[in-house]
Amino acid sequence: MTDATTPIHPASRPGSFLLRGTAAGNTLRLVGMDSTAVVEDARVRHDLSKTATAALGRTMTAAALLATVLGKRSDSRVTVRVDGGGPAGLIVGEGSVNGQVRGYLGHPHADLPLRDTDGKLDVSGLVGTDGELAVTRLLDNGEPYTGSIHLTSGEIAEDVSTYLGVSEQIPNAVLLGVYEEGERVHRAGGLLIQAMPGVTDETLARLEANVRAFGQITDHLRRGTLMEAMHAITDGLDLTLAPSAQEAAFACRCSRDKALDSLKFFDMHERQEMIDAGGQGVHCHWCGEHYHLSPEEIAALDDEQPRANA
Repeated sequence: MTDATTPIHPASRPGSFLLRGTAAGNTLRLVGMDSTAVVEDARVRHDLSKTATAALGRTMTAAALLATVLGKRSDSRVTVRVDGGGPAGLIVGEGSVNGQVRGYLGHPHADLPLRDTDGKLDVSGLVGTDGELAVTRLLDNGEPYTGSIHLTSGEIAEDVSTYLGVSEQIPNAVLLGVYEEGERVHRAGGLLIQAMPGVTDETLARLEANVRAFGQITDHLRRGTLMEAMHAITDGLDLTLAPSAQEAAFACRCSRDKALDSLKFFDMHERQEMIDAGGQGVHCHWCGEHYHLSPEEIAALDDEQPRANA
């Protein structure tokens, strides 16, 4: 671990990254993420509207932060599903302990006018509040576990915080944000602060005051670094940062082989129709990748069947 004067320079990297730390004598645990590159990648892959970019960006950032906090195994992944009944449809983000992130949104072109009250993106309106937020993670034994809550606000950060407090019994604070300029994601990121056993009332009171004074995380990222934002949120609480950042990137587990395997669920007659049509396209909803499978590749599946059943 390092103190505040130890140089850490993740901001010089073009990609996204996560930083970890502790404060108040190890009674607060922090995870911060600069997810700018990840969210911009998702915007381009899915051709997202401005408000959809903000909604999916917050959800993917939350999934990455939760994977760091809740992941118990080296292969752990956390999936956040938000279904609020709004124009966006289902929103899904997945984060892995190795920094890989992916996600998709039901209606990527859905958008709403800026809010009359403050001129900001109407994320809550796009997400909706008549539904639930569900989080799926792996337990120590490798079995998946899903907990859910009714949506609190549709702004994602407050909903994730409520989930951690209610379903995981973790006192916490969560901040998420996506700031766009022109047609690009200019800054995106998040912070998750978790109270650990032994935390004092004085520490919690100071943290609450800091959170109230903190404002938007994207404002901090626009004028400084993620490390500086983490120091600001823990002002007076003696933040100690891990000595290195963890790389993060939009990464999908789809492949041509997996796309081909998916056609095995069709019968031979259906596959023959694909062959006669000149092949079959398979679209990955997670990352937007499109695979065109040739008639020869599809025909080879039937050649494999006797060997597979032997």
